[in-house]
Amino acid sequence: MSMFDKPLSVLDISGSGLTAERVKMGVIASNIANAQVTETSDGGPYKRKEVEFATVLNKSLIGGKNHKLMLNGVSIKGVRESKSPPNMVHMPGHPQANKDGFVSMPNVSVAKEMVDMIAASRSYEANTSVIASFRKMSERALSIIRR
Repeated sequence: MSMFDKPLSVLDISGSGLTAERVKMGVIASNIANAQVTETSDGGPYKRKEVEFATVLNKSLIGGKNHKLMLNGVSIKGVRESKSPPNMVHMPGHPQANKDGFVSMPNVSVAKEMVDMIAASRSYEANTSVIASFRKMSERALSIIRR
């Protein structure tokens, strides 16, 4: 199966990428917004959330008995909490400080989140470029057919 056998698969793949990156950017924004939250409803500091992606595979029959796996986009496997421990910061006057004066702070690095946000944003832009290019190619193909 080529792009010409199922031309809209390009849009499906890019669309799944757009959705996945949009969700990832939302999770990153939540991490940044909660980077200083020392007490959640669970009782501890906010825990960084991470998006897990999964590749969508499509098995198709090519030429009879041969099975060929085709990449068919990306899906969101889930959003999970990071397993890394909280950052311990010495703040003796803080209400959540332990007997030694340390506070459990969220395991969020704002710098890392910003780098991840830039990467997700660039991936989102790349998917929009694919859709725009596909549209232009389709318009050109239709104009050739109309001649």
